[in-house]
Amino acid sequence: MGTYRAVEFGEYGGPEVLRVAERDVVEPGAGQVRIRVRATGINPVDWKIRAGLLAAVRPIDFPYVLGGDVAGVVEAVGPDVTTFSVGDEVLGAVGQGGYAEVVVADVATLAAKPAGVDWQVAAALPVAANTTYGVFDLIRPVAGETIVIHGAAGGVGTVAVQIAVDLGLRVIATASESNHDYLRSLGAEPTTYGDGLADRVRALAPNGIDLAYDVAGHGAAPTLVNLVGTPDRVVTIADFTATEIGVRFASGTDPAAVSARLTTAAALAAAGKLTVPTAATYPLTEAAEAHRVSEGGHVRGKLIFLP
Repeated sequence: MGTYRAVEFGEYGGPEVLRVAERDVVEPGAGQVRIRVRATGINPVDWKIRAGLLAAVRPIDFPYVLGGDVAGVVEAVGPDVTTFSVGDEVLGAVGQGGYAEVVVADVATLAAKPAGVDWQVAAALPVAANTTYGVFDLIRPVAGETIVIHGAAGGVGTVAVQIAVDLGLRVIATASESNHDYLRSLGAEPTTYGDGLADRVRALAPNGIDLAYDVAGHGAAPTLVNLVGTPDRVVTIADFTATEIGVRFASGTDPAAVSARLTTAAALAAAGKLTVPTAATYPLTEAAEAHRVSEGGHVRGKLIFLP
C-alpha cells in the first residue's frame, strides 16, 4: 500500500514536539474515503491541543496527528460509500489527521468542493463554517438583527462575519485597528477590543445588540452579556469560564449536520460570498514554525499547510 508523511507528536509540549513521520497507507472502512490532501488549514485549537491545554476536556492518544481542516482528492472509497467516487474533489471538517499527505475521513464530515473554489480557500472553510453554523443554530439569528463578533479577523472570525452578512445581520466586529479596513471589506463595522468596548459598541448601535459570538475569549464574555442583556444569545468557542455566567460553549460537533453545513459554505464560496485570505503557507516540514506563528495570534485569515 505504501507510506505517506504526517506531522505527529508523542508528548505535550512546545512547537518543537512536532515531527514528520512515515505512516502506512490504509484502506478506508465502511462510511469512509481516503483523501490525497492538497491543503490543510491550521487552527488555534491545534496548538492548544499540542500544548496540553485541552487535555482535561479533549484527551488524545499518542502519537497524534492534528488537523481538522482539509481539502483534497478522493483516492479510495469504503465498501459502502456511494456519495463520493475516486477523483472527486472534497473539503472536510475531519476532526484530526489533516497534517498529512493522506487522510482517511468519514463521508459525513465532507462536502464536494466546487470547481471554482481554490484549494487554500477550501481548506480554510470547513472547521470555521461548521463551528459558525453550529453557533447560529444555538442563538438563532434573524435578518435585521445586530450581532457582535468578538475577535473577527482570524480564520473563524473571517468566516463568521461573511456568513452573518449573508444571513442579513448587521455585524459589529472587534479586532485590532490594523484589521479594521479588512473587516469593512467583509461587510462589518469594526471597533477595537479591550477597555471601553461596551461604550464603543453602544455608540455604534444605540438601539442595542441582539446577539454575540465570542471567537477570541480573553475575558470579553461578561461585556458581551451586558451588551445583549442576557446570556441566552451569547455563545463562545474560546472561553471555558464563560459558562459560569450562563454563556454556552459551542464546539460545532453535531456529526449529522456537518456535511450540509459545509455544502452551504462551499456554495457561498463558489458564489463569491465567502472567502478566507491565506496569511501564509508551509510545507509539513515547517510545522513547528507554523505553530509558533499561530500561537503568536494576530493572524489575518488562515495559515495553510501544502503537503
